[in-house]
Amino acid sequence: MNRLLVANRGEIALRVMRTARALGLQTVAVHTEADRHALHVRAADFVQPLAGSYLDIPALLAAARASGADAVHPGYGFLSENADFAQAVQEAGLCWIGPPPAAIRALGSKAAAKALAEAHGVPCLPGYAGPDQSAERFLAEAQRIGYPVMVKAVAGGGGRGMRLVHGPGDLPQALERARSEALAGFGDGTLLIERALTHARHVEVQVFADAHGNCIHLGERDCSVQRRHQKIIEEAPSPAVDESLRVRLGASAVALARAAGYVGAGTVEFLLQGQDFHLLEMNTRLQVEHPVTEALTGLDLVAWQIRVARGEPLPLAQEQVNFSGHAIEVRLCAEDEHFHPHTGRVVQLREPAPASAFCWEEGSGLRLDHALEPGLEVGLHFDPMLGKVIARGATREEARMRLVSALRELVVLGLPTNRGFLLACLDDEDFVAGRAAVPFLQEAGPRLREAVVARERVAVEAAAGAAFQTAATALPCAWPRPLRWRHRGELHEALVQEAPGSGAEPLTVNGKALQRAVLPPRGEQAGAPRRWHLQWAGIDWFQEDASFEPPATEAPAQAGLEVRAPFNGRVLRVAVQAGDVLGPGSTPVVIESMKLEHALGPAAGQAGLVVAEVTVRAGQQVAPGQVLLRLAAPAAGSEAGSA
Repeated sequence: MNRLLVANRGEIALRVMRTARALGLQTVAVHTEADRHALHVRAADFVQPLAGSYLDIPALLAAARASGADAVHPGYGFLSENADFAQAVQEAGLCWIGPPPAAIRALGSKAAAKALAEAHGVPCLPGYAGPDQSAERFLAEAQRIGYPVMVKAVAGGGGRGMRLVHGPGDLPQALERARSEALAGFGDGTLLIERALTHARHVEVQVFADAHGNCIHLGERDCSVQRRHQKIIEEAPSPAVDESLRVRLGASAVALARAAGYVGAGTVEFLLQGQDFHLLEMNTRLQVEHPVTEALTGLDLVAWQIRVARGEPLPLAQEQVNFSGHAIEVRLCAEDEHFHPHTGRVVQLREPAPASAFCWEEGSGLRLDHALEPGLEVGLHFDPMLGKVIARGATREEARMRLVSALRELVVLGLPTNRGFLLACLDDEDFVAGRAAVPFLQEAGPRLREAVVARERVAVEAAAGAAFQTAATALPCAWPRPLRWRHRGELHEALVQEAPGSGAEPLTVNGKALQRAVLPPRGEQAGAPRRWHLQWAGIDWFQEDASFEPPATEAPAQAGLEVRAPFNGRVLRVAVQAGDVLGPGSTPVVIESMKLEHALGPAAGQAGLVVAEVTVRAGQQVAPGQVLLRLAAPAAGSEAGSA
């Protein structure tokens, strides 16, 4: 093995390249047209443009041949768990850095993995994964299993194709939505259902196997803090796992890997409730959260992957694996506190210091894995994760506080991120106490969002007016001028004054630096008010200049008669037409953004209104704030149909 092609992009491509280079390998980056200037492309020794997408197997194999690569690492996501890709790589005479195709097939289907697990004594939840995929059969099986049940796509992962169902009335729509999402994401709409444990923890075990019959585990990670069944905070070890439970979890994970003839890195995921655990699935790839395991063990898991693919035995036996300290990782995503994905351009970026990149350097307590840089355009077509911030410490509290400090220092301006929401999670009393289970964000979401908004209001009152402070290039005006700005729909006022200078001086408010970025108007409308993205004292927010707005407008009343897009996306379905009445709980529009479907229903006070106009169609791209439906009050004696 001399030249490694990384069949991926962004931060995981950079992560793999770093270790490959340390092992003396040359690296090859692939890219689509949109990624031609990306960091992972510039970091590689060789570059091959793709004739297709990152999911195009023939295009990837052609790139490998053209670049002279003799090995392929899939990263995670995309084709990393695709048995056909693994087999095609091997049949092309290339070294596949991943598990054998047969093992991927055996474990890549949740239904097949569950059957294999049950045959080898691994605990599983009761469920149904049969060939009859009719709604009637699922309704009957759900009645047998008992509600609540979880609907899951048999293929794929990442939370796509998953729905929690509390009763039979919600099951048909959940099946429809899950199947649609699974078909779009994985090309396979096959579903299963199983009993849902509503107050369990999500605990997963890292396993590693070689081609010589050795298989061990590297401890567990707790990934219970999730939104839309996707993880945003992961830690190791789990606050809920003691040594005896760790031994049992590890034994079950290793048993499943051995049963599948596994080779390489894999993760066996469980639901844990008390001392009882049940299999969720096995991910046949490296996980996004692998850095927390590397923090505790001092190992480089990508290096292990490459060595195992070369045919080498595992470097350690089970009894030689040592765990030390605690580590916590957060996923920085392009989304707001309501988990709505957003697009935009990174205008400013400043990393907290000192931090290592893509590895745990000696003595480092902080690590950043990302592919961000000023000018980067974050679009609709990939996962909203921008990168990961990971902290380690001798204790859980030390790791938590180091992570909190790093997030407060991190500057990413230009588009919404979940930085403030992550900080609210890390500071929440349930998380601090180690009590967060899978329902944590669902139950704590309202108070966490309130905490985010409350912190913003403090910053707005203290520092927002300084954003308007400008340095005059000619003679400054001697008098302060009144200004108004809008933050989250609320108007604020201040007197600001121009100051002499070049305009390059940093702004400081109450001894703390104010970072600011001027953004283009929403939709690039001519004459639209200026917008800013600001950060002060670890808090960031968006505001618009409202100085030239009339004292009162009809916007609030008009807003109640419209349904608008909350974020960028593509319209999948429009289920209403002019004359329909919006019923409570209806889904008039479904938008797809970053590979997930989002149902938009009537807002508070909109149920009972009549659809006056539908302004979008299926397949259309929409921007934040764009009007999707215009509504009207029902006329007296109206016989409009209900939607």
